[in-house]
Amino acid sequence: MGSKLPTSEPSGFFYKNPSLKIKEFKAFLTTRFGLIFALNLQSTVLYYWVYHITNSKLSLGYVGLAEVIPAIGCSLFAGHFVDLNEKRKMVLLCLSGYLVIAVCLFAIALPTISTQFTVSELVLLIYGFVFLGGVLRSFFSPSMFSLFGLVVPREHYANATSWSSMSWQMGSVLGPLAAGVFIAWKGIATGLVAVLIIELLLYIPILSISVKPIMNKVKEPVLQSVAEGLQFVWRTPTLLAAQCMDMFSVLFGGAVALLPVYQKEILHVNEMGFGILRASPGIGALMTLGLLAFLPLKNKPGRKLFLCVTGFALSIIVFGISTNFYLSVAMLILSGMFDAVSVVIRSTILQLVTPDEMRGRVSAVNTMFVSSSNEFGDFESGVMAHWLGTVRAVVVGGCLTMGVIAITFFKAPQLREFDFEDKNKE
Repeated sequence: MGSKLPTSEPSGFFYKNPSLKIKEFKAFLTTRFGLIFALNLQSTVLYYWVYHITNSKLSLGYVGLAEVIPAIGCSLFAGHFVDLNEKRKMVLLCLSGYLVIAVCLFAIALPTISTQFTVSELVLLIYGFVFLGGVLRSFFSPSMFSLFGLVVPREHYANATSWSSMSWQMGSVLGPLAAGVFIAWKGIATGLVAVLIIELLLYIPILSISVKPIMNKVKEPVLQSVAEGLQFVWRTPTLLAAQCMDMFSVLFGGAVALLPVYQKEILHVNEMGFGILRASPGIGALMTLGLLAFLPLKNKPGRKLFLCVTGFALSIIVFGISTNFYLSVAMLILSGMFDAVSVVIRSTILQLVTPDEMRGRVSAVNTMFVSSSNEFGDFESGVMAHWLGTVRAVVVGGCLTMGVIAITFFKAPQLREFDFEDKNKE
């Protein structure tokens, strides 16, 4: 009798990353990377611009507030409309809106136009365009989230989420670095015209994605539809706990808005140093996401989420008290590494537990959480720095984040014990 030869398990890069074989998903990644790159380049230039014409820490907080108000205020209604409309069309409309904003910001940055305004008028104009960007974001985020679920099979969600997060982080890293280069090389207007060109090019990948079916064709009253999205999140303890921990940890632990202050008053580095500081969390995230492409998250993701958010908080505390540029960069890189793992876990949880017909509304609730943590966190950082001083504001924020983690760990056992495999089987 002949004996059977042992068969080796399939292996290789594309076996471990099956989502990258999907043509439309690659177009999705290109669009996501390109727009995040452009928006991060734009926001870094705007933060730099506002601080250097006002020399006010509080003005940095108002930039974040200008975006968070519409992002939160419009999110729930945006989710309702996204669920009722074709997703690629919604992404295209948002991209067109961003393009108009880019043209306007570039125009007011030109010396011949900017000199026609006082500093106060110029800052108010910038806040106004940031506000409009916040409105667009409330529609763009649920549109992209819903489109993701239509181009990727459910069994590949965890892997695709890693790559989607990597494309986002690459944009977050390279955008601020490019901003630092443009500001140092040719000034603010050059950085803003680059944003305009990139957004124009993004029509190519998004148009290569086919028109998708509308999963929710029942036209419910707006308020009823919005309430269903909120109720779904409230009735899903794992999702609610993950969102709350994300919101409060970034709300208290975020320090990005204060980087211009660290650059100018604490670390004493030039514009390029500012770009490096701004990009450092993304560099750390990219390093981690690169590892996740070969070592996918499988076991005990819930517990890993708590460990990583704790590591994020500790990194921010050390960054807050550091006066050494290299130590500060290292801590920001570490914060990005920890945050990358938590982002992948939270995003995969969101994809796995959300029904197709409710993706827009549930993602809108998620956008509300994310916006209130990121942009309102920028406002909170500016106000806290104004009251307590920059270093105390960052350290106190990191300590508050530790408290949030401890409360969530004991109050949300469903999140602690969450498992990807169990959800995939449902």
